[in-house]
Amino acid sequence: MPPTITAFESSPDRGRGLARDMRVRWALEEVGQPYDVRLVSFSAMKQPAHLALHPFGQIPTYEEGDLALFESGAIVLHIAERHDGLLPVEANARSRTIAWMFAALSTLEPPIVELAMAMLFERDKPWYEERLPILRDRVRVRLGELSRRLGDADWLDGAFSAGDLLMVTVLRRLHTSGLLDEYPNVSAYVARGEARPAFRRAFDAQLAVFTAASSGP
Repeated sequence: MPPTITAFESSPDRGRGLARDMRVRWALEEVGQPYDVRLVSFSAMKQPAHLALHPFGQIPTYEEGDLALFESGAIVLHIAERHDGLLPVEANARSRTIAWMFAALSTLEPPIVELAMAMLFERDKPWYEERLPILRDRVRVRLGELSRRLGDADWLDGAFSAGDLLMVTVLRRLHTSGLLDEYPNVSAYVARGEARPAFRRAFDAQLAVFTAASSGP
């Protein structure tokens, strides 16, 4: 039986591929692993059946046999450890890739998500105009550091890996901010990730959920 992942029944990002099941879909597509998707509503995510899979009532979850996982980074690591193609074989390179996975989720993602949430939900607040430049500058610090480390390389550490997969999904949240344009090598890096056939298949699969929900009965 193929693994089953959960995804939003109605995509809150309107099909832009930003929901975190995108990371898991992309990883499964990269390694050629078929999978099933169970769509869940916002109300269902807070019910006992889903909370037994994800204690914080979010998506995605991953079920395979008697294994149930939550947290997109942990799921991607699980996939990468059990299939060829997303983790290097050489031990030190493998460890560096895992470090980049943590960096994407722990160092880059928090300030990027904070900026995105402010732009979505705080525009009507009296402090928004004053706070926004501070949030953008925090992201710039991390982008500058990443840009210097990336240089003119195609990927973070040799061949494409799970570290790149997670990093690209994190950086994609900045498309509407204009900040990626300030770092051409990082922008090109994201574009390379988005051009991968496995990414396109995952993106199209997630977009189809929104398209179906929008078209109605």
